Amino acid sequence: MSDRSSSGSSNGPDTRPLEDGNSENKTESRDHKVLKSGLWYTVASISIRAVAIITTPIYTSMLSTADYGTANTFNSWIDLINIVTCLCVVYSIGRAKLDFPEKFDEYMSALQGLSSSFAFIVLILATLFREQLSRAMGYEVPLIIVLFTYLCISPSVEYMLQKCRYEYKYRENILISILTCVGTVFFSITLMLLFQDRRYIGKILGTILPTFLMGIVFYIRLLAKGKRFFVKEYWSFALKIGLPMIPHALALSVLSQVDRLMVKDICGAADSGLYVYGYGFATLLSIFTNAIGQAWLPWFNDELNSGNRDRIRGIQKKMVLLGCFLTIGFITVAPEALMILAPRARDYWVAKYVVAPVALGTLAQYFYTNYVNVELFYKKTPIIAVSSCIAAVLNYGLNAFFIPRFGYIAAAYTTLTSYVILMLLHYGAVTLLLKEKVYDSRFMFLAMIICSILGLSMVALYGDPAGIRVLRYAAAVVVLGIFAFVNRGDIMILVSKVTDRLRSLK
Repeated sequence: MSDRSSSGSSNGPDTRPLEDGNSENKTESRDHKVLKSGLWYTVASISIRAVAIITTPIYTSMLSTADYGTANTFNSWIDLINIVTCLCVVYSIGRAKLDFPEKFDEYMSALQGLSSSFAFIVLILATLFREQLSRAMGYEVPLIIVLFTYLCISPSVEYMLQKCRYEYKYRENILISILTCVGTVFFSITLMLLFQDRRYIGKILGTILPTFLMGIVFYIRLLAKGKRFFVKEYWSFALKIGLPMIPHALALSVLSQVDRLMVKDICGAADSGLYVYGYGFATLLSIFTNAIGQAWLPWFNDELNSGNRDRIRGIQKKMVLLGCFLTIGFITVAPEALMILAPRARDYWVAKYVVAPVALGTLAQYFYTNYVNVELFYKKTPIIAVSSCIAAVLNYGLNAFFIPRFGYIAAAYTTLTSYVILMLLHYGAVTLLLKEKVYDSRFMFLAMIICSILGLSMVALYGDPAGIRVLRYAAAVVVLGIFAFVNRGDIMILVSKVTDRLRSLK
């Protein structure tokens, strides 16, 4: 059961409503920050992703296919091992901001001390078994040492990003992301030119160097401000939330990767390329949904801690509709977008049939994250881990059954199915185990059903004749019109605020 009745101490969340006279002004100010941060997170995310797309041809022209694969696989190793070495304590930051509001700097400093201490122990073990790791991972011993050294420092960048996010310092957050992106491009190209014979080493070092350097700076800053390295209460708090999230993170990694591996093994490299191409475009939707979620989470925690469930429910309905609108948009433009991205490779265009189910799976992921936020708020992370592991095992079983029978497109539908089931599992955990009713779940599930019907119906209009294309876009305009009509009040308010803002700049 939840700690709903406890006070605002470190023993549990304070769900009492705000009663001071300035609460309305504070609420409006926080809402304004959320709106601004959401807008700028989205703009920054799109810009950073655009830089990544633009620079990809530069990397591919400088690297052989083997070197390109070697460099990217190294990044995959970093992502995978980091799940363990950082102990997933980053998931505790949002809750800690509520439980230790006056000692948040101390908490962040001690949190960093915890993860870096464990990562350093792993570094020592990696150094002792460097030859074995080198053979197992397929990289030179120096790169193995670089990898584990990097993992001791790099989490500090994420900790600073999260700290800025929960303190509504969106400018600092975005600046860190931009510096990382620009620095990666600069150092990668420079070091690839220096490592003429083994350019993959230059790409690897160029990718991790900006984060490593900033990690050192932020490590010192967090430690200097918090002045705590070991605090038993903070370490225990972080581990109780973080450790159960390790299997969760590993399960999500399996859930997002296993379909690609199975398609390659079962259907061959050609079908795997098609699947990855369509999958990559569909998951561009996550740029928007993640940006919205990042801006939403600090506000959500504050509101739930204050007991403002009605406000949460009202805003969440608008976010649900926005997610559905973006999803239908991605599905509508998929055929033409894939043609533009590969104008001379007609063989890739058939990957458009992967987009709709994967995009809808991304929408389901966007929806179920709302329930995960509740579970994190009440520090029930074991529930999250169990749900994710069930979904990962189910996804593997569905892939093993359907891919041999229906080909690589089946993997897209098993992905959708797995994320919808994961949504149901988290819904059940929140409503049945936590006895919490934060959202209008009926509205959310109805929106998911309607959006799925509309999105999958669009696939029937993916034909080449011009008339079919016109019909598809006409249908999209109708959907857009309905969305605008339903949200006409919010749209008018938004237009009014933007207009007032532009006038004030004159």
